[in-house]
Amino acid sequence: MASTLVEEKEEEELWNEYRKTKSPALRDKFIRQYMPLVKYVAGKVAVGMPANVEFDDLVGFGQFGLLDAIEKYDPDKKVKFKTYAVTRIRGSIFDELRQLDWVPRSVRQKSREIENAIVDLEAKLGRSASDEEIAKQMGVSEEEYQQTVMKVSGTSILSLNDVWYSGNDNDHMSIGDSIESPSSLNPDVIVEREEIRRVIIEAINELPEKEKMVIVLYYHEDLTFKEIGQVLEVSESRISQLHTKANLRLRAKLTSLKKGII
Repeated sequence: MASTLVEEKEEEELWNEYRKTKSPALRDKFIRQYMPLVKYVAGKVAVGMPANVEFDDLVGFGQFGLLDAIEKYDPDKKVKFKTYAVTRIRGSIFDELRQLDWVPRSVRQKSREIENAIVDLEAKLGRSASDEEIAKQMGVSEEEYQQTVMKVSGTSILSLNDVWYSGNDNDHMSIGDSIESPSSLNPDVIVEREEIRRVIIEAINELPEKEKMVIVLYYHEDLTFKEIGQVLEVSESRISQLHTKANLRLRAKLTSLKKGII
């Protein structure tokens, strides 16, 4: 325990030195030290991605996020670099994927159809809609709806990394941030940003129980789909399906709520 505190103190001193000197040697040291973090985040993002998305490409995209994190990290904020860097790395990967427009148009259209059905249904019902109700709203059988969800799986991960801007381009937060590190927000964060976080957390809490558990275990507890499957005693593919449904449902909820607060 004592050695850990010493190590943390030493690292804080290195960060303070880097802020003052921008030493290339220190920068290289941080890059070497945190490259495994880039590979870890890329590995998590790769789960459920289509075959045409290469792991090495995700690592390359994530490296931009690591470099950005190293340049902008402020140890005075009392947030661990690892926590800060994970958000930057993941954000960088999804920024690059968006620019590549890797999601096929047909899949994007199906995703929107499901989200629209959920928005309309839940506005009328005042509660979370069941799979059967969503299928009926879309005019398809429940089996066809489940097949559509599996087609969309892998692209819906983007939903939780959509950014909500509060004020200007330098002050933003993703839905994933709200689950990942709710305690890391600074005391001086503007009221609007707090309101966005409140709405996001409220939307997560309104998810069906199993979907909510998958979201929290995946984004907050950092478990893989396989590990979550072991916890919930279901297959990995079932967890992937629950994760996709939760993302689509969250996206639908937040699209509606966003119009009312921003």
